[in-house]
Amino acid sequence: MDKTRMVVVGGGAGGLELVTRLGRRLGRRGKAEITLIDRNSTHIWKPLLHEVATGALDSSIDEISYQSHAQLNGYRFQRGTLHGLDRDARQLRLAPVLDDHGEEVLPARTLEYDLLVLSLGSVSNDFGTPGVSEYCHFLDSPAQAEAFRHDMLNTFLRYSDPERRLHPRLTVGIVGAGATGVELSAELYDASRMLHSYGFTEMDSRHLEVHLIEAAPDVLPALPERIREAVRTELERLGVQVHTGTRVVSVEEGAIVTADEQRIETDLNVWAAGIKAPEVLRDLGLTLDRNQRIKVEPTLQSVDDPNIFVFGDCASCPQPDGSMVPPRAQAAHQQAQRLYKNLVARLGNGTLKPFRYRDRGSLISLAHFEAIGSLMRGASARSLFIEGRLAKFFYASLYRMHQRAIHGTAKTALILLSDGLNRFIRPRMKLH
Repeated sequence: MDKTRMVVVGGGAGGLELVTRLGRRLGRRGKAEITLIDRNSTHIWKPLLHEVATGALDSSIDEISYQSHAQLNGYRFQRGTLHGLDRDARQLRLAPVLDDHGEEVLPARTLEYDLLVLSLGSVSNDFGTPGVSEYCHFLDSPAQAEAFRHDMLNTFLRYSDPERRLHPRLTVGIVGAGATGVELSAELYDASRMLHSYGFTEMDSRHLEVHLIEAAPDVLPALPERIREAVRTELERLGVQVHTGTRVVSVEEGAIVTADEQRIETDLNVWAAGIKAPEVLRDLGLTLDRNQRIKVEPTLQSVDDPNIFVFGDCASCPQPDGSMVPPRAQAAHQQAQRLYKNLVARLGNGTLKPFRYRDRGSLISLAHFEAIGSLMRGASARSLFIEGRLAKFFYASLYRMHQRAIHGTAKTALILLSDGLNRFIRPRMKLH
């Protein structure tokens, strides 16, 4: 009897954790054929892209090759971008893969499936604001984070020559005070200090000016007030100029223009003001919500097709209280665990169970300066406010949990040891 073909599109945090567990349980034992599709050849945990952008995290060390990981964990990997879907024939179409020069590396392909999982994540939403795509960096992928890092290093070098400075201080504009914008703001001050200590530039944090611009009344609008207040206080202590209740109407070369006609002159711009589902979801013939996310049943099956499962930021998943699962990394992690069990049950003609989201709290890291957040206390849903070293420990443990899910306990322990050694033998930031 032919093996069931399970295809997972999207190797983000949730997608990679899912295929790892499916590969170990089903792929290795020949019970199913597991295939992962991703447009990139390597994986980096998306919540850490702001550290890649400033060089605090060396992507060449921390990235994971999908191809080698697949071989070790019982699944297959194909590089490609989802281009279309034929539900009647149970086929998905992949666009051609091009190199940096636009030359075709892999042709367009058709892939057949029995069960399809979509885990495409989300991308930045510029809300149609003029000039954003031309003059702002995005942090949706490792390539975009690396592009910002190179631009940042070149800008610091240029400002080392007083005659080439465009402004009294090197100025960075960050639109969006969610987790990415807030954490990047702090990382930039840490990066400027490190670049100065290594002799990369004569400038230090006193010569850096960061503008954090948010349309909502406060930073981190989705988090509790106590966390918002503590984070804002720390940001302002670092020197970040926080503009809340401020809507950006356009971005120009060297400036951000707000609705109150304020013109903030900048050297670098980053757009982190919102997220949306990938455009390809519109072309799949599946029912979407108003945010372009695919509507799913509580079991994470598409409302249109029981053979298609969707989870993560691209899924609109209802909860018993009428709310929708929020687009957060912890939600994708929890959904990957439930979906793994449901897919195994589906293979054995078992009963699929609904997904129930459990908010485990929120943690924000402000580089090495501070960490602030809250942890949820069991079924009572009461939160415990934490900060300082304890908060930094729990923040770091989130990444270790992800590593444990995709590498196993023994290998994660070795990685932890290796990371500790690297702190002594390698620079604290990537300088090239």
